[in-house]
Amino acid sequence: MASTGAVGGSQIDVQSLVSQLVAADRATPDAQIARDSTKVTTQISAIGQLMGSMSSFRSALSSLKTVDVFSTRSATSSDTTVLTASANAKAVPGTYSIDVEQLATAQQISSKAFGGGSTTTVGTGTLAVTLGTKTFNVVVSTDNASLAGIRDSINGAADNPGVRATIVQGSDGAHLVLSSSVTGAANAISVAQSGGDGGLAALTYSAASPSNYSIIQAAQDAKLHVANVTVTSATNTVSDAIDGVTLTLKKVTGEDDDPLTLTIGYDKDAVSNRINNFVSAYNALEKQIASLRSYNPDTKAAGPMLGDSLLSGIENELRSSISANVPGQPAGFQSLSSIGITTQADGTLAADNSKLQTALSGNFDAVGQLFGSQNGVAARMFKQVDDRLKSGGTIDSRSKNLVQQQTDIAKRKDQLDERMKAVQQSYLAQFTKLDTLLSQLQVTSSYLSQQIDSLAAMRKS
Repeated sequence: MASTGAVGGSQIDVQSLVSQLVAADRATPDAQIARDSTKVTTQISAIGQLMGSMSSFRSALSSLKTVDVFSTRSATSSDTTVLTASANAKAVPGTYSIDVEQLATAQQISSKAFGGGSTTTVGTGTLAVTLGTKTFNVVVSTDNASLAGIRDSINGAADNPGVRATIVQGSDGAHLVLSSSVTGAANAISVAQSGGDGGLAALTYSAASPSNYSIIQAAQDAKLHVANVTVTSATNTVSDAIDGVTLTLKKVTGEDDDPLTLTIGYDKDAVSNRINNFVSAYNALEKQIASLRSYNPDTKAAGPMLGDSLLSGIENELRSSISANVPGQPAGFQSLSSIGITTQADGTLAADNSKLQTALSGNFDAVGQLFGSQNGVAARMFKQVDDRLKSGGTIDSRSKNLVQQQTDIAKRKDQLDERMKAVQQSYLAQFTKLDTLLSQLQVTSSYLSQQIDSLAAMRKS
């Protein structure tokens, strides 16, 4: 009996035989493609890990790579309920005695009562409302002649510089309350009227004729004494009293309280944090590089970039920069080790924060130069890392090359698939012919056997 896969009645399973031959033909190139694909995929992952660590290190370097980043100053108030402060690079470290006599306030005035409430008709004409040096006009007609209508017209005026109107309902009637949105003695409110039926005169106000309103809060400048010098300000944010320092006033100093103390200093904590971030990021990068070039003699497992010249070049470059002296620096500030940052046996860094704080206290500017001058450690390393990472750099070029290799491998697999289809068809054609021939020979053999049997029978008879 012919097997299930046989063709043309022969005993040959053509389909199975062809499948086995094709599988044997493609086994070697398939294995090579798989090895190449795994290798490239592993290297792409390795380059991605390296890029991630180097990018993190570059970010840490960016906060130290110029002298300007060391210009931050701390501003400490002995009583933050009275004032807080911030300082920029122009601020000179020192201590200042400050007494806040009064805060800047915005004017608020309330009109006499209108017994008929907010619907009371006041009059028609034009109200000229002034805030400081800016005046805007409110035209009042019979349509908006009520107290509420005038309120809405003031608030809705397109050129209103900051006067807000509201109505307060009292037991004696409705009051129109005008409030300034800006502080300072120069930003007083005044109201004049012209034209119409004269009824708007009940809403006029000026410093010389204040009788129509009561003063809820005066337009007032802030007043303080800095190192026994009197300073005034239209706002409670004072930026011109001390060079490079902005004061934010919150309340007046108590009559029985001593003046508070404001201390301006170098922001050692902020800089120390940046330096420690730099150390952490460098160590993370160094550990990543060590993992990528690792080799375990017991398991014989190798890192994906063992012996890679790109990786060794980067590591040598980093270690050289870390250990190099910075020219032009004063004694005790020429290298990272001189301020407490030393290289360990495994290539990572260790920071002696006590020694670092001593260095920052001893010569803050020299530490800044050590990192951020033109030849400083952070400035030099930032350029090196950035050059590696930027488009067209060595890491970017390696990454693009690996992606291209991955694409080429995919093409090789497609080409192998096409070639194997052709081989399969060729085998099928060859073995189908053989199968047909064997079938024909089988028929001939059966016929001859029958003829021989007939001859034998004739002889016996």
